[in-house]
Amino acid sequence: MSDVRIAAEFDANLPNLSRSVRIKSFYEAVVFVRRWAIRDKDPAIKTLLRHMERANSSESASGAIQEMKQELTARGLLPAPIVPLHEPQQVLRGKMDRP
Repeated sequence: MSDVRIAAEFDANLPNLSRSVRIKSFYEAVVFVRRWAIRDKDPAIKTLLRHMERANSSESASGAIQEMKQELTARGLLPAPIVPLHEPQQVLRGKMDRP
């Protein structure tokens, strides 16, 4: 399958790697899982890799990405998205100006 952009890019961590990796496309996700399978030697990761390599449609690729995110979350390798605590100042000023 060619390099297909995924709906939402995300960061993921490899075991024993201090920096997170930004995943923007299905191809990058497959490369990440290959490296993860080499590092981890877990049969579940190798199964996930085979599933990703056999993806031949956008639906199967999307399903494989979801499986990948579930495996990452189960192992604590999917960092939580950064959510701003406060609204930007311009938005706050606009709300305060209204009666």
